[in-house]
Amino acid sequence: MPSAQALDDVDVRLLLALREDPRATVVALAEKVGLSRNTVQSRLAKLEPRLGSFERRIDPASLGYPLSAFITVRVTQQMLDALADSMAEIPEVVEVFGLTGESDLLVRVVAVDADDLYRIAGQILNTPGVERTHFSLSMHTLVDFRLTPLMRRAVEDA
Repeated sequence: MPSAQALDDVDVRLLLALREDPRATVVALAEKVGLSRNTVQSRLAKLEPRLGSFERRIDPASLGYPLSAFITVRVTQQMLDALADSMAEIPEVVEVFGLTGESDLLVRVVAVDADDLYRIAGQILNTPGVERTHFSLSMHTLVDFRLTPLMRRAVEDA
């Protein structure tokens, strides 16, 4: 599980450099951020387990899944852990967030077409512990997931 410990200025500068050139060598990163190769190598080794997945964001449409939908789910509280495991077993479920308020989960799914979305919706609704769902089809992404502005702010504030 990723650590909640805050990243320092050096860590953020390294991540920004990797954002600009994801294939940069340790030597190139060291030159870019003004550190020794050994320091960069050590920092990267310590960052990897703290940050979780370095999986790149791939547009699901490029994999044949052009539809994206958000599903709010109300669940039987005692079954929340088992339900989370069940959601992880559905390949088209790409993200699940625990919520407060009227709904318990926000599930992002991708689908090939409307019929596929209907199948996925049925699979989620038939999952033990799901009480109720509401779907919203994503029409267009207006702002992609991003952390670069926050990282730049952290470097400027340091």
